[in-house]
Amino acid sequence: MIESQWFSMSADPWAVAFAVFLIVGCLALSLTALNRTGFKRLHCCLEILRLVVVSLVALAVCQPEWLQKFMPVSEPTMVVLWDESESMTTEDVIDAQNLGTPAVSRAQSIEPIVTDEYWRRFVERDENDVESESRLQVVIEPFSSTLSKPKKGSDLNSALNGLIERYENLRAVVLVTDGGWNTGGPPTEAATQLRMRDVPVFAVGVGSETPLPDLEVSSLNAPTFGVVNKPTRIPFVVTSTLARDVSVDLALESTDGERIEKNYTIPANGNLQEALIWRPKRVGEYELKLTVPLADGERIENNNQLSAPIEIRKESLKVLVVESSPRWEFRYLRNALMRDPGVDVSCVLYHPSIKAVGGGKGYLKEFPRTVDELAAYDVIFLGDVGVGDNQLTEDDCRRIKGLVENQATGLILMPGLSGKQLSLAETELSPLIPVIFDSQQPKGWGNRIAAEFQLTEAGSRSLLTKLADTPEANESVWRSLPGFQWYAPVLRAKVGSQVLAVHGTESNENGRIALLVTKTFGAGKILLMGTDGAWRWRKGVEDRYHYRFWGQVARWMAYQRNMAGSDGMRLFYSPDRPQTGQTLTMNANVMTISGEPLQNGTVIAQIVAPSGNSQRVRLATQASAEQWGLFSGFVVPEENGPHLVTLSCAETGTQLETMINVQGLERERIGRPANLAALKEIAVVTRGKTTSIGKIDELVDEIDKLPKVQPQLKRFRLWASPYWAGMMLVFMSIFWIGRKLVGVI
Repeated sequence: MIESQWFSMSADPWAVAFAVFLIVGCLALSLTALNRTGFKRLHCCLEILRLVVVSLVALAVCQPEWLQKFMPVSEPTMVVLWDESESMTTEDVIDAQNLGTPAVSRAQSIEPIVTDEYWRRFVERDENDVESESRLQVVIEPFSSTLSKPKKGSDLNSALNGLIERYENLRAVVLVTDGGWNTGGPPTEAATQLRMRDVPVFAVGVGSETPLPDLEVSSLNAPTFGVVNKPTRIPFVVTSTLARDVSVDLALESTDGERIEKNYTIPANGNLQEALIWRPKRVGEYELKLTVPLADGERIENNNQLSAPIEIRKESLKVLVVESSPRWEFRYLRNALMRDPGVDVSCVLYHPSIKAVGGGKGYLKEFPRTVDELAAYDVIFLGDVGVGDNQLTEDDCRRIKGLVENQATGLILMPGLSGKQLSLAETELSPLIPVIFDSQQPKGWGNRIAAEFQLTEAGSRSLLTKLADTPEANESVWRSLPGFQWYAPVLRAKVGSQVLAVHGTESNENGRIALLVTKTFGAGKILLMGTDGAWRWRKGVEDRYHYRFWGQVARWMAYQRNMAGSDGMRLFYSPDRPQTGQTLTMNANVMTISGEPLQNGTVIAQIVAPSGNSQRVRLATQASAEQWGLFSGFVVPEENGPHLVTLSCAETGTQLETMINVQGLERERIGRPANLAALKEIAVVTRGKTTSIGKIDELVDEIDKLPKVQPQLKRFRLWASPYWAGMMLVFMSIFWIGRKLVGVI
């Protein structure tokens, strides 16, 4: 609304003097010209026009402006924004005046200040001034998040940005919260926008910056599936905010009533990361529950247990072993795999003394020649073989690479004394090999004295190298294993590979010789065994360690490939233990009725969260993966718990249903410390203040000092207007044309 308007000039005295000089000089010039022409009417008009043009120029020198004063249409508004998320139920607010009283929740402590009565002083009129208006319009609003369950999250950024959009004349914000934000963008983004609008945020911090004493089962990473009568490793993490070490008996229970207990010491204000070994006895769907007993002084009781689903299956792995000669490593490996009832073994033996490929039971006459024949295998062992006559072909290498990359088949490299595997580095398998070989020493290195493996830090934690149930016993077993007398010519591990074990004594310029190396390529995994002496582990203990090692390797290689499957369709995803807010990559292999990979099709994944919310994801195929029937898509789960995934393909009519368990802690965790640092940052950015519940009266005084709403002044600079310049140009044109017509020029 326009309150007033007026004309003004902002020239200094020198500019005014110059303008007067221009007008006086022009007037004198015009009179002189009229005297010379006899004051004829047409000449008089021209001189008057000259005087007008010069006057406009003189006026422009004085910078004339047209001013309009506007008053805001809407009332000035102050918003009291208070947090209603679940973290506000944390009971950690103690009355500073009565320290002996029990702590109350953060939500209870703010109840008196989120009422209209408390802020009434800002809306009351001055009784002595009948024309006075309320100082501020006060609006009290709760906030949490924009999730499907709003109180399960805190979104400070969206809450503050929403005020900017809804209130045109926003004068101040009182933010009452514990400072936690776990969804949306950083709150400083909204604070910057408020600063640009000169809107201060007065932050009232609620809660203690010290976490409550507590033990919490923060993670239970059960695998997607396990195998009946096989040990299954169940990793877990327990977090402590207690000020002392605590000795507890952790219990793992399954739905069939089986219970495993083990004593652990949880460090003060630290984490316990361990794993329990569970050997399921029956096939079926299970739920595992890990429970930590309550400790003395613990304040939160509802986070001492965590559950995770797991499927127990009968195992049926298909393994292909490819070798050049029946060396000891090959013989004992084949025997160990054939004795495993869950493994179906096929062998290709390129015997050096005969042209024919094969042998006895379980031997193939030739290496699988088609994609669908090779795709039947979950794990491929490549022994001392290479590319050449009576060996693998370039096309075989291309199909192995495609199978590992697009169908999650595991590849195990086991070089030998003949050094034939070095030729694979010249094929399409080159990027799959996790190490750099020494081409000057293709047959490797031997020694009369047996050497030992030495586990790296990664190797001591890996499931592959776990030959005993405890870390101490496992280290002891590896030290006691019979040594090896030959190792492959490895220079170093490639970038992106993980070294699990190195040579106990030998090294080069790159460090200890890498002997057990893993790598991920596409959807599949690769393992390099750099010696051929694992068969010696049977000495004195038979198959105890040799069988366990290779059994673990085969199952680890095939784990992702066998996550979920049905006739003509397979689903595997990464990571295999997805967390809330983490991108989940879903890969599907789809086969036609004839068993060949589907090259083009419409594959849809319908995902239903525990809350019932559903979303559809179309899995697309890349041009490089079309011949392998690989379709991929991405989703970011927002909820914990089991998600029902239904995979369907329109072209083949096949469908697959499976459960993906999404893990992770709740966003709003009761007992977490207040994030008062975030509130201080918001206040600093917006030029506001921070305080606590007990000192909020000081904050009220600061709000009282806010300047009154100032009218907005709009300036229209006439001297800089294109219309002003255009008018002068028109008058000057008329003037010069007139002079031409009267013959003065």
